[in-house]
This record gives sequence, C-alpha cells and structure tokens, in this order.
Amino acid sequence: MRLGIISALHEEQQGLVEAMQSPYKIIHGMREVWVGQLWEIDAVCVLSRIGKVAAAMTATLLVEKFGVTHILFTGVAGSADKSVHVGDIVVAESLVQHDMDASPLFPRHEVPLTGISHFASDQTMALQLLQAAGDFLDTELATSIDAQERAVFALQAPRVHRGLIGSGDQFVGSRERIQALGAALPGLLAVEMEGAAVAQVCFELGIPFGVIRTISDNANENAATDFMRFVKSVAARYAFCIVRQFCRQLGAGVQPNKVSAGT
Repeated sequence: MRLGIISALHEEQQGLVEAMQSPYKIIHGMREVWVGQLWEIDAVCVLSRIGKVAAAMTATLLVEKFGVTHILFTGVAGSADKSVHVGDIVVAESLVQHDMDASPLFPRHEVPLTGISHFASDQTMALQLLQAAGDFLDTELATSIDAQERAVFALQAPRVHRGLIGSGDQFVGSRERIQALGAALPGLLAVEMEGAAVAQVCFELGIPFGVIRTISDNANENAATDFMRFVKSVAARYAFCIVRQFCRQLGAGVQPNKVSAGT
C-alpha cells in the first residue's frame, strides 16, 4: 500500500511532512511532493491547491508518477445541512460536482459520457476514517485544540457524519445558494472545491479513495469570517490527529467497525 494524502492548503497538512520518517522531496508538475513513511505506512503528501482542475491533476500525478494505491483527501468544508455544525467532521459516502450542468444534453450533475453523477467512496476507507475521526473526538480533541480556540468556535460536542459532499469551483457564501444546492441535491451535508474531482479521477483509474472534511463555516454570508484562524488552530490539528489515527489503524491491521452516520 502507498497512501497519497492530498490537501488544498498548506495548513491542512500542517505537521504531516514533519512527522514523516525518511522524507524526501520531489518537485513535479509545479508541486512539492513529499515521499516517506507516516506511522509505518508508505505515504506521499502533496498540496493540490484550490479547485477541481488542480485537484484532478494532483490525483492523477500521484497515481501515474508516484504509484500511490490509495488516496485520502483531507481539508475543510462548509456545512450544507442544519444538523452539521462548525467543528463537526464529514466523511464522504459519495461526492458530486454541484456545478456540473451539461443539460439538456445530459442530466444535471451527471459527468458527460460516464452516466454517473455521484461517485462513491471506498467503503472500507470510509469506515476506517469514521473510526479514526470518532476516536480523535473521543480521546484527543480536548488535548489537541487549545481551550480558548474551542470556546471561540463553540466546539462543545463535535460529531462525525457520513454522507454526500458537493464540490464546485466556487466559494459558497450565501444562504440562498446553499439552500438551492440542498434542494437540488437531497442529503447534501457539506460543500467544498476539490473532492468530487479527485473522486472522478480515482473512479476512472480504479484507485480506492476517501475524503474527510472538517466543517469550518456554515456556507453563508459569514463563511469567510475567521476562516484562516479556524484552519490554522482547529482544522490543522483535526487533520493531523485523524490521519495519525488512520495510519496507525492500517499499520495495526485494525478492521473498521460499522459506524453509522451522525455518530
């Protein structure tokens, strides 16, 4: 197994390269790619930058150039459901490009010539990520996030959710827009800008993948408020600790429990 870990922003991978055993850097395709081991797992870390094209190019590069066998995307997202709050974690069950619309030639949201609109995550990886996220919230949250930051962002009892994530080349920052997306895509839990593109690449190349997102905002008019503070002080710690839990599970051969959505 060689695990490719992708994030859009540097802060979303903070600490991972430093945690690598015997890392070395290769610059390819205008990206710094770090190769090494994370908690006994052969791993490759890279930043995709923001947006679907950048994410798709990065995922393809990892498979074709660096031989990764599994891909994990970590990062932040906006909530698309009233039950999903800032500080919650969403593990993708499936992903859709919410801005894909080639109608009337093809149904809205369907990727032309594939017959698919919703790309399903690898079930085993999704369950492993659910378990890793749950273990983090149960055992590490209180010690990993500064008490002041937990208070500022009201991280009282964060939850893990599993369901649909929508990706598009736009920062969703209005209530009207998020309501329209929710109406068009029943069950939508979160919105971001990369995951569904990675999902399509992995589907076409036959690569198991998982996407996990920390909710940073409510995808409304206040979405940009303190965004980078949240990413640096909260989401970065979430990502590091969950990836560590995930890799340790893999290294120990732990079989995932069947954890339901909304735990």
